[in-house]
Amino acid sequence: MKRKSIIVVLVSFLFLIPSFAQSQPDKGFERSSEAGRHSGDLRVLQLEMDPDPVQEGQSVSFQAVISNLSRHSGRVSLFIKDRDEVVAAVQDVSLRPGDNRIAFPQTRYRFHRQDSCFTVEVDIERSRRPVDLAKEFCARRTYQGWSMRAPRVGPLFIEDLGMFPDPAQPGQEVRFRAKIRNDGNPIRAHIRIQDRDQVVAQLNDASLNHGTFDYWFLLTPYKFQRLDHCFTVVVDVEKTPYRVDAAREFCARPYGWTLRP
Repeated sequence: MKRKSIIVVLVSFLFLIPSFAQSQPDKGFERSSEAGRHSGDLRVLQLEMDPDPVQEGQSVSFQAVISNLSRHSGRVSLFIKDRDEVVAAVQDVSLRPGDNRIAFPQTRYRFHRQDSCFTVEVDIERSRRPVDLAKEFCARRTYQGWSMRAPRVGPLFIEDLGMFPDPAQPGQEVRFRAKIRNDGNPIRAHIRIQDRDQVVAQLNDASLNHGTFDYWFLLTPYKFQRLDHCFTVVVDVEKTPYRVDAAREFCARPYGWTLRP
């Protein structure tokens, strides 16, 4: 009799196991949300804005490609931020496993600095965490407005380089003039004249419009010390230097230190 009772209990327990398993809720993205709170589970692969470039006071919308590295879907809220300021937000969107393109509503965000670098935050179960970025996403001020696209520079060509007075005496202050031709899009840039690795003169935040223009540099007490001083012109666009091709070699030689051919 006792053996029959044990068998009945065992059979009943075996029937209860599947029912217990089915009664447990499938946490789905809730499980992945634990991973989503770590930088490796959600990642921003791409961030774009439309229009690009955007003018002062113009409405702009953002699109992001978010990679969900977990195996579960879930619903989250996403925020694009410039430092501590929320630029755009989207609520209760679904993130499926893999890459997800998320469209943010239009905003009249005011770009008020030379560049604005964005971060993305995710809200999972009322907990906000930053999302890893595949690269730095920055909107930089250009001649046409703020843009997140890589600048198209040049081709740039230096047609002439002069200094005044010419010839110059040792220790005398000189002023340089560079005639630069821009065959590409208008850009804003820092222009500097270098003698090897030494900066001789610099012109900050200059507009290089399409065509050929003269650019005057401030007086500089540059010291001519060697037998010759050969100059190059470098254009720095958004922290990236571009050396400008030259029509000829521009060297000052000790005949009263002159740049004339």
